[in-house]
Amino acid sequence: MKGNEIRRSFLEYFERHGHKVVRSGPLLPANDPTLLFANAGMNQFKDVFTGAEKRDYKRAASSQKCLRAGGKHNDLDEVGKTARHHTFFEMLGNFSFGDYFKREAIQYAWDLLINVYKLPLERLWFTVYTTDDEAAQLWEAVGAPPERILRFGEKDNFWAMGDTGPCGPCSEIHYYMGEDPTDPTKNSAELVNGPGDTTMEIWNLVFMQYERDQAGEMTPLPKPSVDTGAGLERIAAVLQGVKSNYDTDLIRPIIEHTARLADRHYEPETQAGFAMRVIADHARSAAFAIADGILPGNEGRNYVLRKIMRRAIYHGRHALQLEDSFFWKVTDFVVEQMREAFPELEASREFIERMVKLEEERFGSTLTVGLQKLDALFSTTPEGKMPQFKELARLYDTFGTPRDLIRVSLEERGFPIEEEAFNESFDAALKELQQTGEQGQAGATRAKSRPVYATVAGRVGQSEFRGYEETLTEGARVVALIRGEEEVEELNEGEEGEVVLDRTPFYAEAGGQVGDTGALFNANTHANVNDTVSPARGLIVHRVAVERGQLRKGDEVTAHVDAEKRDATRRNHTATHLLHAALHEVLGTHVKQAGSVVAPNYLRFDFTHYQPLTREEIAELERLVNYHILRNEKVQTDTLSLEEAMQSGAMALFGEKYADKVRVLTVPGVSGDAFSKELCGGTHVRATGDIGLFKITSDESIASGTRRIRAVTGADAFTRFQETEALVDEVTQGLRTSRNDLPATIERLQEELKKARREAEELKLKIATGALGSATNGEEAREVAGIKVLAREATGLDAAAMRQLSDKLLAKINSGVVVLGRTGDGKVSLIVRTSQDLMKRVPAGQVIKELAPMVGGKGGGKPDMAEGGGNQPEKLKEALEASYSVVEKLLM
Repeated sequence: MKGNEIRRSFLEYFERHGHKVVRSGPLLPANDPTLLFANAGMNQFKDVFTGAEKRDYKRAASSQKCLRAGGKHNDLDEVGKTARHHTFFEMLGNFSFGDYFKREAIQYAWDLLINVYKLPLERLWFTVYTTDDEAAQLWEAVGAPPERILRFGEKDNFWAMGDTGPCGPCSEIHYYMGEDPTDPTKNSAELVNGPGDTTMEIWNLVFMQYERDQAGEMTPLPKPSVDTGAGLERIAAVLQGVKSNYDTDLIRPIIEHTARLADRHYEPETQAGFAMRVIADHARSAAFAIADGILPGNEGRNYVLRKIMRRAIYHGRHALQLEDSFFWKVTDFVVEQMREAFPELEASREFIERMVKLEEERFGSTLTVGLQKLDALFSTTPEGKMPQFKELARLYDTFGTPRDLIRVSLEERGFPIEEEAFNESFDAALKELQQTGEQGQAGATRAKSRPVYATVAGRVGQSEFRGYEETLTEGARVVALIRGEEEVEELNEGEEGEVVLDRTPFYAEAGGQVGDTGALFNANTHANVNDTVSPARGLIVHRVAVERGQLRKGDEVTAHVDAEKRDATRRNHTATHLLHAALHEVLGTHVKQAGSVVAPNYLRFDFTHYQPLTREEIAELERLVNYHILRNEKVQTDTLSLEEAMQSGAMALFGEKYADKVRVLTVPGVSGDAFSKELCGGTHVRATGDIGLFKITSDESIASGTRRIRAVTGADAFTRFQETEALVDEVTQGLRTSRNDLPATIERLQEELKKARREAEELKLKIATGALGSATNGEEAREVAGIKVLAREATGLDAAAMRQLSDKLLAKINSGVVVLGRTGDGKVSLIVRTSQDLMKRVPAGQVIKELAPMVGGKGGGKPDMAEGGGNQPEKLKEALEASYSVVEKLLM
C-alpha cells in the first residue's frame, strides 16, 4: 500500500465505525501557548478532553501534521541517524471523548492491523502498564498470545497531559522488522522498548482514566477517554516491507530527487546518504510549516524553523557540494508529491518557493560572515589556546556558523575533540547563552487558562451570545462570579471580579477583535465592564469593577455594551477583511494573515510577504478598499458547517480554532463573485458604506517574511486626513513654497545639506591633520623593538574621518602600527591599524583588546584593523601612551 492509500484506509476504517473524520489542524498550534508546533494528534482536541469544549461528536479520527523539533519533544538531532526519527511526520489517530474505552480501542487496533492490514501476528508485541490487568486481559481476549503481552512501568506505558490533569496508562503495539521472526534471539521481548530499530513501536493507545491533583493523587474520571497515535511513516515502512521510514514512498522519492540534484547515487551508509536523509526530512518540515504560516525568523517557532532549514542547506553544501541554490527545488518536490492530500501546499507553492530561496540567499551570506567571524575569533585568541565554548556558541547562535564547521575548524587548528565531548560542552554553553537571551523559546505571553474557568464551564455550559443582534440585553442572569482563583457568591461595592451571564451582548476578545466594554446594572447595582474574554470554549467572562451596590449569583441585570466603541470596532473589523482581500489581489495569493488587532481606534494586520510595500502598492490597497466602501455593499453572514464553509472557498486563519458550525462573512465583488469571504465570529458592519473611509498609516517588517500594516477608518481616518493637510500647510508656509513645488524644494534642501555636511567633514579632517603636525608625516612614530608605532589623539573627527586619517598615517609610516583615539559625549573611540607585514606578530584585534579596558570598555576586530571604545574619556591619554608597551609585549 502506498502512503496515501494507508492514510485513506485508516480514516475510512474508523469512519465506518462511527468516527467523525476531522481534517488535520495546522502546524501552528491553535490557541495553545505551551506548544511550539502541533506535535500530536490530540493537540486539536485538547480542550475536548479537558471538558472545556463540547463538540457534536464523541468519536473522531484524523491524520495530523506534526513537527517535533523543540521543547519536550525534540527529534532534530536524531534525524537521518535512525530509521524512524523525523522532524515532520503524520500521526494517524482515533479518539473517544467519554464514549468507548479500552475494550473497543483494543478491538479496533487488532481488527485493523490483523484483518485489514494483514500483519503477521508473530511479528507483533503488545505492551501494557505494570498494573493494567484489564488491558492485558483484553489483548488476550482478542487473540494476542499471553507471551507476547509485556508489562512496563511509568516511563514507557503511562501518559500524562502535564504535572496535573488527565492521565492514564497506555498500551503500545510494537512490530519486529527483522528478517526471520522465528529467531527467538532477535524477535524477543528484550528488544521491545530496547535499543535499535529492529523492533519498533507503531501504535500507542492512551487510556485517559484519571485526574491527577497537585498532591499527586489520582481520581477516576467520570467519563474516561481514548487518544491513540500511529505514525504514518512507520506503518508505511511495515506495510511496504522496508527497514527504514526513509525507504517508504513518502520519503524515498525526495531523497532520490536530492541525489539527482547532486548528480550522485543514494548510498545510505555514507555521509552523503545521511545528508540526503536530513535534507528530505527538513524539506517536508519547511514546506508544511511555511504553508501553515510559520516563517523562518529569530524567535520561538520561527527560530526553530530557520535552524531546520539552515541545517539542511549546510548539509547540501558541505556533504553534497551543492553550491547553487537547491533547497527550494527539494521543497517544491515535496509540494508536488503531497499536494493531493494537502491542498494548502499547492495554494502556497509560489510563496514556499520564494521564502526558501530568500532563506538560502540569507544563509549563503550568513555562512560567509560566520566563517569570517570564526577566523577573527581565532586570530584574537592567544596562540596555542582554544577559544572559549561560549564564544564558539555565540557564533552559532548569532551568525549561524554551523557547529559541525566549528568542530572541523578546531581540528584543523590543532584542537581535536571527540564529537560527543564537543557537543556536551557546546550545548552547555549554548543553553547558558539562550537562557540569557531566551532565544528559541516559545515566547508565549498568554496566561494559561485557570482551573476555575474549566470548573465553571463544566457547570454552566456555554453562554448565549446575543451581540450580533443587539447591544443591550435585559434580564440576563448571573450564573457565576469569580474573584481571583475561586468562585464566590457575591461581589461587593469597590471590588473587582469576573461575571458569567446566561446570555450577553458582550463580545469576548477573539480573532483579533478586542473585548467589549460597557456596564451591568439593575435597580440596586452598577458594575463597569472593563473587558470581556473567553478563557474556555463558549464561556464569556465579563471583567468588572462594582461601582455601586452588590452583585450576587442569581441576580438579573441589564447588560449594556458601549455602542459607540462597538460601532468603531465593527468598522475596523470589516475593513480588516477588505484589506486582506485587497492584499491578495495586489500582492498575490501567497499572502496569509499572521495576526491582527481590531480595536475601536485602529486596526493592525500582520501578513506574510517578502518585501516592503511600495508607495504604489499602498495607494492601490487604499483605492481598492475605499472603492468597496463607496459601493456600500451589503455584508452577508451565513452559518455553515466547517466542511461546507471550506468547500465554499472561505478563508480560514492558521492558529485559529473553529467549532463545527462557523459564521462565514462575505462581501460581494463587482462581477458577482465574492471580493472577500472568510470564517469569522466577530462583529461587523451591515454594509461596507458604514466604514466611511479607510487610510493606511504604516507598513513595517516585524519578522523575516512577515509585515504589519496599521490603518484607521471612519472618524479616525478623517482626523488623519485633517492632520495631514494641516502638516502640509505648515511645512509649505515654513519653506515659503507652494504645494506643487514642495517635493522639489525639499529635494533641493536635502542636497544642500549633504553638501554642507561633506564640506564640514573635510574641514574637520584638515584641522585635525594640521593639529597633528609632523605626526601626519610619520616623523613622530616611535621605534618599538624595530617597529614604528604611532599613537595620537584625534578628537573632533567622526568615526569615518578617524578611519580615513588612520589610512593616511599607516600609508606614511609604511610598516608599523597606528593607534588613534577620540572623545565625545562622554565616550571614547579607539582604532588600531597594523600593516600587512605585521598582522601575525601584532594583530590589531589583540592590541585593541588590551587598550579598550583601560578606557572602561571593550573592542575587537581583524588582524589589520580593530575598533573599540569605553566610557572613561579621562583615560584616553593614558591608553594612547600604553599603546607602545602593549605592542612591545606582543613582540616578546
